[in-house]
Amino acid sequence: MASDHDMPWRRCAYLGRVLLPLLDQEPWRQDRRRERLHSWGIDVAVGERLIEVFAALAAHAVAVDTSLSASEFETLPLSAVADAATGRQDFELLAGLPDAFAADRDEIAVKVFRLYAYKGGQTSLQLPRLSTEVRHTLTVLAARESVPSPTCGDIFRKADEANLPQ
Repeated sequence: MASDHDMPWRRCAYLGRVLLPLLDQEPWRQDRRRERLHSWGIDVAVGERLIEVFAALAAHAVAVDTSLSASEFETLPLSAVADAATGRQDFELLAGLPDAFAADRDEIAVKVFRLYAYKGGQTSLQLPRLSTEVRHTLTVLAARESVPSPTCGDIFRKADEANLPQ
């Protein structure tokens, strides 16, 4: 059973996992993203996984700051997550994470993010580039919604409609 502290992270991680598959419903977007990652010298698989965890970290940072529970997470506006992705320092996104992760893939991705954040040099320059990808992804998905201020719940509903795995 997951702890109360772990549940918001699980919702945030799920948000991160579904963003790119939802964005890639227009296949040309995937090609463009992969071209950008390649031009930045970022391995595509690593870059896409870092985009996922970056989105999850941004969402988690906002959820922690606003004391949202896992059940309230669906009300979190996508714009707040996008703002956190580009408006917060890397180390700020790492604050308040669970001590342990239920999924090994999340723990590994967070460790890779930490490595990028703290290594310095050319590696740390990749995170601002990835933050713009997260913001772009959230902005595109928000623009597809018919509601004025789309939320994480709207993305979850789109993921359910697309039969994306939980």
